[in-house]
Amino acid sequence: MSKEYIYQVKGMTCNGCRTNVEKKLNEIPGIHAQVNLEKAVASIHAEHQPEDAILQEKLNELGGHYEIESKDADLKPQEYKYEVHGMTCNGCRTNVEKKLNEIPGVHAAVNLEKGEATIHAKEQPTEDLLNQKLTELGGHYHIHSKSSNSKSNHSHQHTSKEPEISESGQYICPMFCEGKDKIYHEPGRCPVCNMHLRPVEKVDFDAPSHQQHAEAPKPTAKNAGKYYCPMMCEGDKVYDKFGSCPVCGMNLEKIPDTSLKVEYSCPMHPEIVQDHPGDCPICGMELVANQVSEEDDQHYMDLLRKFWISVACTVPVFILSMGDMLPGQPVSKIIPYHINAWIQLVLTLPVVFYTCWMFFERAWTSFKTWNLNMFSLIGLGAAAAFIFSLLAFFFPQIFPAELKGHHGEVHLYFESVVVILTLVLLGQVLEAKAHSRTNSAIKELIKLTPAEAILVKDGQEKKVSIHDVKVGDILRVRAGDKIPVDGEVTEGSTSIDESMISGEPIPVEKNPEDQVIAGTINGNHEILMKANRIGSETLLAQIIQLVNDASRSQPPIQKLTDKVSKIFVPTVIAIAILTFIVWMFMDIPNSTAMAFSNMLAVLIVACPCALGLATPMSVMVGIGKGAKNGILIKNSEALEKMEKANVLIVDKTGTITEGKPSVSEVTTDNPKFKEDDILQIAASVNKNSTHPLAQAMLDKAKEKNLQLLDVTQFENISGKGVKGKIFHMQALLGTPRLMKEQNIEISQEQEKQIEELQKKGNSVSVLAIDNQFAGLVAAFDALKESSVEVIKKFQDEGIEVYMFTGDNENTANLVAKEAGIKHVHAGLLPEDKLKGIKKLQAEDKKVIMVGDGINDAPALTQADIGVAMGTGTDVAIQSAEITLVKGDLRGVHKAYHLSKAMISNIKQNLLFAFLYNVIGIPIAAGILYGSLGILMSPMIAAAAMSLSSVSVIVNSLRLNTVKL
Repeated sequence: MSKEYIYQVKGMTCNGCRTNVEKKLNEIPGIHAQVNLEKAVASIHAEHQPEDAILQEKLNELGGHYEIESKDADLKPQEYKYEVHGMTCNGCRTNVEKKLNEIPGVHAAVNLEKGEATIHAKEQPTEDLLNQKLTELGGHYHIHSKSSNSKSNHSHQHTSKEPEISESGQYICPMFCEGKDKIYHEPGRCPVCNMHLRPVEKVDFDAPSHQQHAEAPKPTAKNAGKYYCPMMCEGDKVYDKFGSCPVCGMNLEKIPDTSLKVEYSCPMHPEIVQDHPGDCPICGMELVANQVSEEDDQHYMDLLRKFWISVACTVPVFILSMGDMLPGQPVSKIIPYHINAWIQLVLTLPVVFYTCWMFFERAWTSFKTWNLNMFSLIGLGAAAAFIFSLLAFFFPQIFPAELKGHHGEVHLYFESVVVILTLVLLGQVLEAKAHSRTNSAIKELIKLTPAEAILVKDGQEKKVSIHDVKVGDILRVRAGDKIPVDGEVTEGSTSIDESMISGEPIPVEKNPEDQVIAGTINGNHEILMKANRIGSETLLAQIIQLVNDASRSQPPIQKLTDKVSKIFVPTVIAIAILTFIVWMFMDIPNSTAMAFSNMLAVLIVACPCALGLATPMSVMVGIGKGAKNGILIKNSEALEKMEKANVLIVDKTGTITEGKPSVSEVTTDNPKFKEDDILQIAASVNKNSTHPLAQAMLDKAKEKNLQLLDVTQFENISGKGVKGKIFHMQALLGTPRLMKEQNIEISQEQEKQIEELQKKGNSVSVLAIDNQFAGLVAAFDALKESSVEVIKKFQDEGIEVYMFTGDNENTANLVAKEAGIKHVHAGLLPEDKLKGIKKLQAEDKKVIMVGDGINDAPALTQADIGVAMGTGTDVAIQSAEITLVKGDLRGVHKAYHLSKAMISNIKQNLLFAFLYNVIGIPIAAGILYGSLGILMSPMIAAAAMSLSSVSVIVNSLRLNTVKL
């Protein structure tokens, strides 16, 4: 009977490493191994514990990159359950689990909902040991064994919930939910997370807050489509409807779906509809799967509708208010002041109390929690202008003559209110549009996953919903079907199209124990597979989540703007209050009204619409410009970093080469055959093969108009070649290694010829007829036409170009010489590429890495900017920040120039916005009144504010004219 043994594995950096290690360990007879990349452990099932030396010797075949050692030399770890108190969110769970796993010999998994920790260890850890470790997190958590007696459990729970008394009389939330400055003067519970407040003298203020470690909720069938706060203010709490976070006021984010929504209905009885496969209860027919039509992005559609309502109200108000600035004052001649004012008021009400009311709610939340942001100033300025206008309309007698017109009316600022709010709403619409586009891309990715699978259980087959598949289930995948979940082949051999992940158009051969990925397409053979990862754990689901997260990322320059806003907002408020106080005590008539008017002018002129639009507008236009040129930018930060890059690293196959082999040479020294005969026979025997070299030979035969011959007794020799009978001849085509296994004699001269062809970068297939060597067919992966041109352009612009490839040195040097690349590193494993990039970064280099597959994933992640080559199905390669729709290096050069243009545009916008405020605020406060007698009325302030925002929008749109 086999037992489980746990081993520590060092040196793994990516899923490719994990696969290699697992495959090697399973080559040892009598061993079944499963490797976990995140925990860096191997779980080995065997009758007797394998020696470390045997396992290490096997892993050394991978190049000496991995180390393995036993974690349980004596006995199998036992499972122990503990209750954990004090956790309020997923960030708490992560912190507790991480700390517990730091204890030697302990492997812990923490469940937040149950408030428990499952610990595997040879001996049961004591509560004192575990609690001592958790005190490093600031004393927020307590743990005790579930096997303890009930009395001690009760006692422990009681003391853990007993409020602590502060000697100083000051208390704080230990999770810093409201920041590290929020102090309470009485014991109680935090209004955000409901934890007991702790004495300030017992709290570690250097400990990070839970928001920094909290993770966004993982999409599941249960919470997909719901909403969460991106700041995780209430932990991993989810909300049913879109809105603002009740704590920080930020927009709630939607948890994306990661699988296709499908309903099953009867074709004969459409009224029969259910969410899982089955038979019709009326006629017994098998129910047919129908994709549920995805509803439009409701948040974006709602904002767009409100925006157009705002525009419909704003334009008339603006014309009615500002029309008299035209020669002849045409508006006053047509519409009397009193009617004009009533129309403005009526049209302003829908904007304030309906379409843009959410901005006032956010402003109120920001003041209530003292988390000041741009909405604070927008709400304050718009509210001040609206209240001023209401007073001016209904009580004009309280205002001084200096603020009145010829007929005793006071200018109203309803147009300032609606223009400010509508411009801010425009910014929100643009942001929602970007998210909506990303959601469309995510929906396309979701469609890659099948909605159902064929479950094989107890010799019976049954169609089940993809949500009902469990880890360990055996599934049947028919020819041409999509792989339903991540897993491994258990029976059968096939070729699978993995282009959606790797970018390689060539199908990959899969045999038992090989890994398969959800959403990839099975070839022409049926297989059985075991489900290893389901739901949100599949690679495709993780890609969807990463794309969703990336779409909400902010470039550092935007984060800088947000930091400036935190200083800018209270500064403006302080200036406005100071303006009011100074004017209030000036020795002039009607000082109170003048003070109020100038304070209002400061708030209006400082409204940060231009500042708020500066970065999002440029990013939005830049990303759109990139998309039109086949550059899909998943992380806006990448464009900013790309502008500073000085090193470009390229992979070889599929990046600077075509990634599709073609026949380069056909040779024969057999007098019975000509070169075309060799090609004709090779193509004919290959016509039933799915190997990439087979297609190359078929294409070459078609190019030469060679007729394919009939083949009988065809056999595919997995991973080595093919054979079959053509007329009276027995043809065998494959690798030199296959020829040796079949005892086909190859002379030294022929071996030398094979070696010479391989040195030129060719893949060589040997053809034997009737067990005699007949000829060679060499295929070469050609250089892309654009590669040489683009590499030269980068080098002319001062960018160093390196080639990192796993191919042999001869091939790499040959391709690099043709491409004009001076720095070549060949024979690299994924971790070697990673180390190479780290070395360059240690020399203060900013690195762009261009790759095309999973093997490049660690390098793409480590690089400052990762660029994935691929086709249209590559929109979500998880490790890259930029994806090129066309596998062409010209796209990298375009992205580089787009980056420079976008950053320049953002800087222009920010410079204008800041200069506008630096000049406008002092004038609005009345700094020129004493010397020049100049005052900026709120009307002029509103016009200036509108002009600044329009200027930023117009300047951002100039990005569309940039030539890439």
